[in-house]
Amino acid sequence: MEEQNKVMLHGTWFSPFVKTVELALKVKGIPYEYVEEDLKNKSPLLLKYNPVHKKVPVLVHNGTPICESLVILEYIDETWTNIGPRLLPQDPYKRAQVRFWSSFLQQQLLQTLFAVIKSDGEAQENAVKELLEKLKVLEEGIKNFPDGISFIDHENLGFLDIVLLTMFGTYKVQEQVIGFKVIDPEKSPLLVSWLSALFELPVVKEGLPPHEKLVGLLQYIRQNALNSAPV
Repeated sequence: MEEQNKVMLHGTWFSPFVKTVELALKVKGIPYEYVEEDLKNKSPLLLKYNPVHKKVPVLVHNGTPICESLVILEYIDETWTNIGPRLLPQDPYKRAQVRFWSSFLQQQLLQTLFAVIKSDGEAQENAVKELLEKLKVLEEGIKNFPDGISFIDHENLGFLDIVLLTMFGTYKVQEQVIGFKVIDPEKSPLLVSWLSALFELPVVKEGLPPHEKLVGLLQYIRQNALNSAPV
């Protein structure tokens, strides 16, 4: 890669937010160098590039860092307009809808899902109830998407497809860890259909993290959270 267009991504293998950026770079066909970070021993570069949150992902383009996964996705789409498919729709209304539901997935659904994974008993029951309510909201929202079930364009992935995949592409791992269905095909048929179509794409199959390795990590996170919970 030429030095004047150097792209680096600082991340961790298990982060859905990092996977969001990785998938976008692959869909666009943008070469990049990946730097695996140890979040228990953060590198000086990570602290330099993201002094506010000190988190991954951080995309570094020609020495300039961009932080926060959704911001990075927009930067990628606006910077590399002549490479690969566009991630965001050109229509302003459709673009606004994509931004809204992407934020809902990351800020609402993922947070609630982790509350389910990291709890048990009554607290978990309440978290499950909240998760099911939000999944119902998403299912109803899908019915009103401007372009139907998703923004997928044949073999290309759009902005919202990428965010959905990195939030729920490993839902079977999550189900294995907590012992019950996260996404019920009867209650969320459109969501399941959408995910199933995306799973068939080669770029998606190649990009999902190893199943058993992720199961082990989520089991560790769950057990650690339960051990730390007040009695």
